[in-house]
Amino acid sequence: MSSLRARLLVSLLAGVVLVGVAGGWIVYRNALAEADTFFDYHLRETALILRDEPVEYLLAPQLPPTNASYDFVVQVWSLDGVRVYLSRPHAVLPEITTLGFSTVPSSEGRWRVFGVQAPTRVIQVAQPMSVRERRAAELALQTLKPFALLLPVLALLIWIAVGTALDPLRRLTAQVKARRVNALDALPAERLPDEVQPLVLALNDLLGRLQAALERERAFMADAAHELRTPLTALHLQMGMLTRASGEAERDAAMSTLSAGVERAIHLVEQMLALARQEPRPDRHAVPVRLDELARETVAELVPLADAGHIDLGVAAAEAAIVAGDADALRTLLRNLIDNAVRYSPPGGRVDVTVETTPQGARATVTDDGPGIPPDERARVFDRFYRRAGTAPPGSGLGLAIVKAVADAHGATLSLADGPSGKGLAASVSFPARRAGLRGVGDTLQD
Repeated sequence: MSSLRARLLVSLLAGVVLVGVAGGWIVYRNALAEADTFFDYHLRETALILRDEPVEYLLAPQLPPTNASYDFVVQVWSLDGVRVYLSRPHAVLPEITTLGFSTVPSSEGRWRVFGVQAPTRVIQVAQPMSVRERRAAELALQTLKPFALLLPVLALLIWIAVGTALDPLRRLTAQVKARRVNALDALPAERLPDEVQPLVLALNDLLGRLQAALERERAFMADAAHELRTPLTALHLQMGMLTRASGEAERDAAMSTLSAGVERAIHLVEQMLALARQEPRPDRHAVPVRLDELARETVAELVPLADAGHIDLGVAAAEAAIVAGDADALRTLLRNLIDNAVRYSPPGGRVDVTVETTPQGARATVTDDGPGIPPDERARVFDRFYRRAGTAPPGSGLGLAIVKAVADAHGATLSLADGPSGKGLAASVSFPARRAGLRGVGDTLQD
């Protein structure tokens, strides 16, 4: 059954019925025990009274049946085993048995028998056990009859109680169904049962994360539309200049300008796509990544770019360090840090990449001897599309924003400082110990 109401009702009503059956059986057994005690007492008393009577009294034809209401049967046997008296004819009667109490089986059921010996005879008083069982059942039914009559009332009360208990869920369902698609505000959690509040709090947390994701997407789309407008407009104007060029030299210059504009637009789109890929996603799974090897591979990929600008790019030091994360995302982080350092370093400059392990975790650092970033602007350079005034070469303003997004997704800390000689910039990404290093790979895989 998929209905919670049906499950509760069936479970509760079945429990009530089972308890009622068990209670009825216990009442019946108690009543039967009391009936056994009562009838055994009367069997014994009847046998002892008849033991003291003369034989002529027992054989008198006018003797009334003994304890007929209890279905007692009296038999008198001579000492040589001949029955000399029978109070009432029965189809099946127990034969002579041992003295005292005994239960004797027969073809029509069991008999309870009490035998006592007189000087010249044996007196036997017997009773069918069915009489006792019937009497115990009557007593049990009389005891349980009020409860049986109240059972429908109890079922109705259970129905009402279950419906009342589930009413908060019904109201919550109605509130969720009545919401508009764009209504992402938190659901009210007041006056809800303790069992429902965790569900509402989890839904509110999900709605909050969904709202934050939608706001990030809206902000990203707005920024992207704003930033793409300028290069696309410039490309349109450059194409107009190309069509209006009158000479070969003017056409070559316009073509060169158009080609540079296309490259900038391509770079901007690539950076925007890279930033979009770094947005938090629930399907990402952390795997062990060798940060030192990744740094060497990334440096090797960007050596041609450094050589073109006459920049000395290399790995200054790389200790073996393992972090848990997305290898492609970490490659993007290192590529953007190194690419920024190479682009902003003057010809003949130097860019060093180091990877080290610390007591706190693992750290990757990229240093250059470029113009650096003033301390009061270091917090703003992580904003999307932010570029310092007067900086060259031209860029998209997304490189450090991408680095920040990747670092946040990996629980890492990104910091900017002056270069080792007080010149240039040192960008460091520190991974915490629970996600880093040689001593935490097992813990990393469990995160």
